[in-house]
Amino acid sequence: MASFKILAVSGSLRRGSHNTAVLRAAQELAPEGVEITIYEGLGDIPPYNDDVRTGEGYPAPVEAFRTALREADAVMMATPEYNYSIPGVLKNAIDWASRPPEQPFNEKPVAILGASPSLLGTARAQYDLRKMFVFLNAHALNKPEVFIMQSGGKIDAEGRVTDEATRGFIAGQVAALRDWAIRLKG
Repeated sequence: MASFKILAVSGSLRRGSHNTAVLRAAQELAPEGVEITIYEGLGDIPPYNDDVRTGEGYPAPVEAFRTALREADAVMMATPEYNYSIPGVLKNAIDWASRPPEQPFNEKPVAILGASPSLLGTARAQYDLRKMFVFLNAHALNKPEVFIMQSGGKIDAEGRVTDEATRGFIAGQVAALRDWAIRLKG
């Protein structure tokens, strides 16, 4: 079976990030034939400045991110929630990547999930990402939604998702994203 490639992006730069842990769990739980690569270069992307893009072109870290997005069959974004929204580093990366030419989110299947110690489990941040993907003409997966609330009790000190129900939600979303992307390709 040909490999189905998902680019996984964590909106957190923290070493002990629960959102990155969730993406590692997605790698472990991916069905046969699904390859998930966690993007590691988000912290290398400079602050967005369109004068740089129009004058000098895309900086190398931005071009690397755009290339990774283009080469993926689908994208999975795990976002924390900062101040009722997505982290600046994630918004910055999306702003850079979404500029012309050949905006790489266009018609890209995307799954959104997030982990938080709060009771809302990144619901507001996920909603903001959904709004952005509407504008970018990405195809956000509607169901299943994955809001991992009170994540400290579901992810251990080594960064492993230990809660079986949470693992099931993550596995279900990975399979649904693959199926959604295949249906869209038609």
